[in-house]
Amino acid sequence: MKKEIHRMSPVTESLDRIAAEAPERIGGAADLDELERLRLEFLGRKGRLTEILHGLVQVSEDQRPLVGKRANQLKNEIVGLLERRREALEGERLRTELAGHRLDVTLPGRRPWTGTVHPLSRTFERINQIFFSMGFSLAEGPEIEDEFHNFDALNTPPDHPARDVQDTIYLEGGLLLRSHTSPVQVRHLQSHRPPVRIIAPGRVFRRDTPDASHSPVFHQLEGLYVDDHVTFGDLKYTLEKFALQLFGPGATLRFRPSFFPFTEPSAEVDCRCVFCAGKGCGICKRSGWIELLGCGMVDPNVFTAVGYDPERWTGFAFGLGIDRICMLVHGINDIRLFLESDVDFLSQF
Repeated sequence: MKKEIHRMSPVTESLDRIAAEAPERIGGAADLDELERLRLEFLGRKGRLTEILHGLVQVSEDQRPLVGKRANQLKNEIVGLLERRREALEGERLRTELAGHRLDVTLPGRRPWTGTVHPLSRTFERINQIFFSMGFSLAEGPEIEDEFHNFDALNTPPDHPARDVQDTIYLEGGLLLRSHTSPVQVRHLQSHRPPVRIIAPGRVFRRDTPDASHSPVFHQLEGLYVDDHVTFGDLKYTLEKFALQLFGPGATLRFRPSFFPFTEPSAEVDCRCVFCAGKGCGICKRSGWIELLGCGMVDPNVFTAVGYDPERWTGFAFGLGIDRICMLVHGINDIRLFLESDVDFLSQF
């Protein structure tokens, strides 16, 4: 290190000692911890060189510029020494690690995980294909709806519990997030004339507290068939054929009387438990049956709301939960898993 001060003083002597010590001590640092200790010793807040820089006010005015310049040059040199030694130590550590973990180039490579089709998407596709094979076509509609399409046209009166703010998510301007996919049927009927045979899958929204069996966002599929002389027998045949293709030849359905505002008569449909063949198990709650869907004949008031002659046309409708079907098919016990993007869960499918 070049000396620019010829007149010796305590400060210049301290700088000379640091200039003499630093290269040897830094170059001899055995590891990164020791190197860090040396950095603090020379350049830390209370380091030797830092104290000299802070004490320049005590140097005479004629010597202060020269001492300050020398101290700053020395600081830059020490920074360079520390950086070069750090690079050398890190390189040595890396070479040591590589030497201890040699690669066997003859081993086969690890195939990266490329992702899979989401189980809900698989279920959607399977159900769609079953109904496509029976002559149904796909219909879609908006997720933000108005009260007419979501409730009024579906024969749901203003005082019906489903219209309460505890169940339905309302937006500004008289809009809401659709609580079922039945509004798609209403819109389709308004723009098409019979015969109509459609399925309407999609997301729906309810004010539900998330738990293992409830979610504020889930998926439904609605089905609708309107034509001349459509009967409840046609509905039963369609659903039985669907269950046989989805669950296999052992699938058996039962129809229980029920009530829905937009169908009359209405029924709840149960499927004999495919896991225990109806003997009773934990999945079917020991009953031997699993609730599958709701259905019924289209109420004449719905036909009137969309401009159809209820004396001329008849039809049936049904609705099922895609999430519930997927949970049954794959033995999934928590609906929240569908939305959590858990790679360990999704990689099973």
